[in-house]
Amino acid sequence: MKLTADVLNSAISHLNALKERELVLRDLKLPSIENLGVTKDLNDTIDFSNNDLRVLGNFPRLVRLQHLLLANNRINKIESNLDEFVPNLTTLIMTNNAIQELGDLEPLGKCKRLTFLSLADNPVTKKQYYRLYLIHKLPQLRVLDFKKIKQKEREEANTLFVENGVENALGQSITDTKSSNTFEVGEGLNAAQKQKALSKEEQLKIKVNFLAAIYEEEK
Repeated sequence: MKLTADVLNSAISHLNALKERELVLRDLKLPSIENLGVTKDLNDTIDFSNNDLRVLGNFPRLVRLQHLLLANNRINKIESNLDEFVPNLTTLIMTNNAIQELGDLEPLGKCKRLTFLSLADNPVTKKQYYRLYLIHKLPQLRVLDFKKIKQKEREEANTLFVENGVENALGQSITDTKSSNTFEVGEGLNAAQKQKALSKEEQLKIKVNFLAAIYEEEK
């Protein structure tokens, strides 16, 4: 299904548990993000869970948008200018996607308000230094994969990737390593992940973890 103006106009929009306006676009088999100008920047959250998205991008400028829920897609690329179109992005839930390399996450470094990030069940999480590298590249991040970042981890990341106040050779080499994005989308996901969408219980668990992380941060 294409994300047409008619689909957007008929989509559910409601106040979520955070009392914020949420547009629900999950379970539609959407191949791409498009036509969001129709929404007139009226949403705090957009839920794209359980679709077939390959690229995180193609947004109009959405100043109000803060939270993107993208669990269980096939995203392997993040557009380099994402920050220009969603400048107030604070939460990005990309559990169970197809991000391959740490360098593929470089565009997130320009999202200066991003504080909550989940990349669980992406191939990139198996890379050496995964967590410490993201803590280094996203110093404003507070919660990664639903686990609060500790001061000790920040110190370890700084020791590992910074020398004389600048990123060292190790950090630069990781940043420069990017996937070609020429593989078959879905490669790197196990068979079960490719064959089934998240169950309602799994979707609820992701949302509960998301809300719990925010609650913990606000305590």
